[in-house]
Amino acid sequence: MVCYQIRVVGKVQGVFYRASTKTVADELGVKGWVKNELDGSVLIEAEGTKDKLIDLMAWCKKGPLHAKVDSIERTEVDLKHHNVFLIRH
Repeated sequence: MVCYQIRVVGKVQGVFYRASTKTVADELGVKGWVKNELDGSVLIEAEGTKDKLIDLMAWCKKGPLHAKVDSIERTEVDLKHHNVFLIRH
């Protein structure tokens, strides 16, 4: 198990990015959270197997239909042992 913080930059707010991320994370069995940041980016903390997180990051590079992702940044952080995947407000 690994834990990544993933910052997604671009047109990623107001396009259902958080809700879509939760759907994908739930399908993959990834735990953690997603939230909008004041600078217009989306921040994700995701825990799971490395393979599942690679799948999640591949989706993050594209995002939902109306998103336009300019870049993603990944940082490995300590495990938090999340039980579910949440949308934070």
